[in-house]
Amino acid sequence: MQKDYVTVRDFAQDEFVVKKSRFIGYSKHVESEAEAMAFVQEISKKHWDASHNVYAFSLRDGMTRRYSDDGEPQGTAGVPVLDVILKEDIVNVCVVVTRYFGGILLGGGGLVRAYSQGARIALAAADKMYMTTCYTLMMSFDYNLYGKITYILPDYGIVVRNSDFTDVVTLELAIRADQYEAFQKALTELTFGAVTAEIMEEYFGDMKSPSAEE
Repeated sequence: MQKDYVTVRDFAQDEFVVKKSRFIGYSKHVESEAEAMAFVQEISKKHWDASHNVYAFSLRDGMTRRYSDDGEPQGTAGVPVLDVILKEDIVNVCVVVTRYFGGILLGGGGLVRAYSQGARIALAAADKMYMTTCYTLMMSFDYNLYGKITYILPDYGIVVRNSDFTDVVTLELAIRADQYEAFQKALTELTFGAVTAEIMEEYFGDMKSPSAEE
């Protein structure tokens, strides 16, 4: 069974200014070191006139992690960016923080805070993917149960993939595997055992735990 992990869906960016220095944070989903470095080169080319293009990335294997201060004092840029990635426990992601120097020195502590913030806003701007083992479920029931059953679906983070309304209601659902037993128990109690959600498929996909909802 694959291990759960969190990553970013695609590409995101945000920026801020501190003491006239402009910091632009970028994040992107990557599957390999080559993809990460290609993204770094893309941003560096886009901001060829920037003072610094600092980066860090971390892959799912837990072993591949790289960073660069890109000319900033050692330990004040790339390490803080990587530290944010690791603390937020996000993998298969590359973050680049571009700086346009504004003429006012920030000092070592100021640089650490600025590059950390650049990484945080880049990750905050990104859509997250919560990769875990999931089930595709199918169930059919009478119309008089439709309201009761659909009411409890959000409690288990369930996504309705398809609905078919014929002589009965048939739903195709997606649920995290770790939520299935609790949902099945609730469904049994709610319908007095009249409805069962049958597992049609197991797959590894994107689904957030209902306990993690903000």
